[in-house]
Amino acid sequence: MLAGLIFATEDAEDRSGTLAATLPFGGMTLLEYQVRLLIGAGAGQIMVAVARVTPALLGAVARAGKRGVPVDIVRSAEEAALKAHPLSRVLVLADSLVTTDPVMDRMAAEGAEALLVTTDPNSPAAIERLDMRDCWAGIARVPAHHLGAIARMPDDWDFQSALLRAAVEARAEHVQLTQTWERGGHMVDRSAERLASRSNAVLAALTERRTTWADRWIFTRLARLVLPKLVERNIPAIALAALGSLFGIGGLAAMAFDVDGGGLVAALLATALFATGGAMAALRGEDRRADLFEGLIGFLAAAAVLIAGWRESVSEWTATGAVLAVAAVLLHALSERSGARHRRWWGSPSAYLLILTPFAFADWLATGLGVIATYSFVTLVAAVETTREKA
Repeated sequence: MLAGLIFATEDAEDRSGTLAATLPFGGMTLLEYQVRLLIGAGAGQIMVAVARVTPALLGAVARAGKRGVPVDIVRSAEEAALKAHPLSRVLVLADSLVTTDPVMDRMAAEGAEALLVTTDPNSPAAIERLDMRDCWAGIARVPAHHLGAIARMPDDWDFQSALLRAAVEARAEHVQLTQTWERGGHMVDRSAERLASRSNAVLAALTERRTTWADRWIFTRLARLVLPKLVERNIPAIALAALGSLFGIGGLAAMAFDVDGGGLVAALLATALFATGGAMAALRGEDRRADLFEGLIGFLAAAAVLIAGWRESVSEWTATGAVLAVAAVLLHALSERSGARHRRWWGSPSAYLLILTPFAFADWLATGLGVIATYSFVTLVAAVETTREKA
C-alpha cells in the first residue's frame, strides 16, 4: 500500500499568519494540489503533518478529503506512525513543494526507499543538504517503520529532517532531479506571488498531456494561453463543457444544412474549449472529467466526419463520401483500441477536423474525406506494428 505524508508547517513569506500550504495554486490551495498528485500516484491514505491548525487548513483538508481517499491531520511522528499501515510505503512531500505527475510517478514506483535529489544547492528545489554532493529535492519514498523509529526520538527532533536522516542512514536510492522536471515546475516556494507564476508553468506542463501534432502545436498552445486566466477567475470546467457543446452542436447543425466550412470552424472552436477543459480537469485531479472531455472531442470529430460524408453522398448521388467517412471513423477507432502509445505524427480526432476544414471551404469534401481515411489507415498500421514490437 502507498501512503502519502505532506508537511504543512511553514508560514507564507508574504502573508503573515498564513500557512504556505493554504496559498492559492491552480484554482485550489497548494495542499489540495499536493493531495491530487498523491492520489494520482496511487496513494490510498494521506496524512498532513502540521504544527498548528488554521481554519484555512481545515477547509483545504476537508475539500481534499472529498476525492475518495482519507486525508488525516497529524501533529507528530507518533500520530503518523499510529495512522499509517505498518507495511505501507510512504511518499513524503516537503512543505510548499510544487511538482508534476511524471515526477510523482517516478518516485511512487515499486522499489526500495528513495530520495529525490539535486546536485545544485542553488536550485529552487534544493531544501536540505544530504551529503557533500546532493541536496534533497522535496520527495522521499520511505517505509512506514521509519515513522515509528522517529516517534521514539526526543521531542526536539524536527520531524521532516529526522525522516530524511533515517532514509540516508538506510542508504536510500538517490534519484536525480532532471532539467525537464525542473522546467516543468518542480520547486519549493512559500511566496504567494511566485506560486501564482509557478502555477502557470504547471498549467503549461499539464497541457502537454495531449501529444499528437494537432494538439501540441495548435490546441495545446491555445489552452496554454487561456488556462491561467480561467483558473485565476475560478471558471468551472463545466462552463467550458457547456460552451463547447453549444459550438459543437451549432457546427454539426450548420454542416447538416450544407454550411460545411463554417460548421467545421465551429467544431474546431468546440475542440479548443474541450481541450482546455480537459487540462483544467486534469489539474484539479478530476480524471474522469478529463476523460469525458477527450470523449467529447472524439464524438464531435466522428459526428462531423460522418455528416460531411453523408452530405457529400447526397449532393453527388454516390456512396463515395459516406464510405470514406465511415472508413475513417472505424479505422481510427481500431487504432485507439490497439492500446499503443500515440506517436507525434499519428492521426487524432482534432487532426482530422483540421485537415478536413480547408477541403470543405474549397468544396472538395470527397478529397478531404479520402485524405483523412488514408491518414487513419496509416495510423492504424503504425499502431498495430507498435503493438507487435512490444509483444
